[in-house]
Amino acid sequence: MSTRNARALAEFGSVSVAMVTPMHPDGSIDVDAACALATRLVDDGADGLVLNGTTGESPTTHQPEKDALVRAVVDAVGHRARIVAGAGSNDTQHAVRIAQGAERTGAHGVLVVSPYYNRPSQEGVYRHIHQIVESVDLPVMLYDIPGRTGVAIGDEILDRLAQHDRVLAVKDATGDVPAGFERMRRTGLAFYSGDDNLSLAWLAHGAVGVVSVVGHVVAGAYAEMVERIGTGDLSRAQDLAVELAPVCDAIMGAGQGAVYAKAALELLGAIPHRTVRSPLVEADESELTDLAERLRALGILAA
Repeated sequence: MSTRNARALAEFGSVSVAMVTPMHPDGSIDVDAACALATRLVDDGADGLVLNGTTGESPTTHQPEKDALVRAVVDAVGHRARIVAGAGSNDTQHAVRIAQGAERTGAHGVLVVSPYYNRPSQEGVYRHIHQIVESVDLPVMLYDIPGRTGVAIGDEILDRLAQHDRVLAVKDATGDVPAGFERMRRTGLAFYSGDDNLSLAWLAHGAVGVVSVVGHVVAGAYAEMVERIGTGDLSRAQDLAVELAPVCDAIMGAGQGAVYAKAALELLGAIPHRTVRSPLVEADESELTDLAERLRALGILAA
């Protein structure tokens, strides 16, 4: 294993859950429920948690709330798992403030996504990310998800960012495993699967871990998949991927991941409410019934 991969595993873990932000029915953040959920996920096999990312509804949560959430979860499970905080915004100075708040409140690292919606040039993407990286003394995982942001982290700027000592990893949600394979070999950066249904493919191509939404309900299975790939037991890893495919479809295939992850967690009794903030809309009773039937069929929800 390369030195950078080893550093990334030490800083970010190998099985991170992109954690939802539990909310009370009025939309305020339920910090107690967040700490209970974080404990459950670590007990289930996660060795990392990503807070205040897209699944955590980062576009509609605000600085004091983000900081309070990070501080509470670090206090609850930071001695057992790596806590990474999202520092995403299409306003560079805003993203810097989020990153600095994460550092002050005890996060172990930051996840930095390319700026969304305003679609800057590649040089603009580089300067945005580089300024965030320079604003804190935390290890950084880049997040490449052009389907959401509208702009990719291109090869040339990835190579430049890879020269920074604190940029250790990439969460890749491009869907392009062959390109990612070439990029990880070229840059030396550690790669993490950002697409649940491609986790086996990423791991088999050299990714060191996963950042998963579906891990809210099957973190242990992902932990086993990572372990099996590491020991060369591809057959068992393939079996796990087959078992996980319908779970991925149940959580990610029917709508927005945060909505269905929260619905699943409410059904499992892991959070009190499936509340989301507008413009997201919580799963309705029909959708909840359908999800419950699917989770029961998969043996995740008791009959």
